[in-house]
Amino acid sequence: MTDSIGHALADAERAAFTRNPPKSVSAQLNFLLRQAKDSTRRLAEMLGVSPRQALRYRKGESKPPTDKLKRAVEERWQPRVRKRARQRAAEQGVVVELRARFGFTAAPGSTDDARMRRITQTLPPAAATRLMDARTEDERRQALGDGLGEAYFRDGGRRAQGLDVEVQDIDYVEIALW
Repeated sequence: MTDSIGHALADAERAAFTRNPPKSVSAQLNFLLRQAKDSTRRLAEMLGVSPRQALRYRKGESKPPTDKLKRAVEERWQPRVRKRARQRAAEQGVVVELRARFGFTAAPGSTDDARMRRITQTLPPAAATRLMDARTEDERRQALGDGLGEAYFRDGGRRAQGLDVEVQDIDYVEIALW
C-alpha cells in the first residue's frame, strides 16, 4: 500500500514554497551540511546512513542516493513557509480532490452503496488539522473519511445522519493548502 495521502500532503506543502530547493547533488549536500551544523554524524542521521558513508559523500568519494537526498532537503526546506501554510490550512481548511471507493455504514435500507466516486471538497479547519496531524496512512484515511463524511456526505449535519464513511481503494488524491 502506498502512502498516497501522505504524498499529496507533501506535494501541497511543496507548492507553498517561495523558492525552489537546491537541485544539484553538491548544492543539496551543502544545504544539509549547513542544517547539520557541519557535523558528519548529523548528516548521516538525516540521510539514514552510517557516519563513514556520510563522510564519503562529503569528500566526493561516493555519490549519495538522489531520492534520499532530495527527500531530506525537502523535509527541511523553508520550515517557516511550511508552518505558515499549515496554520492557514488549520484556519481555513484544505481542498481535497480524490477518486476513491467509499464504503458506508448506514441505516438499513440505505441507497448509499459503496462505489468509486470523484469528489472535490473543502474540508473544514478541524478536519484539515486532524488530517495534517495524522502520522500513519491509516490515520490519514480515517481523518479523510471523517472529514469528507462531515463536509460532503452529511453536509455539515443537514443530511445522512449516522452515516460513517470509510475511504478505500484510492485511485488518486490531490490536496491544496490555502
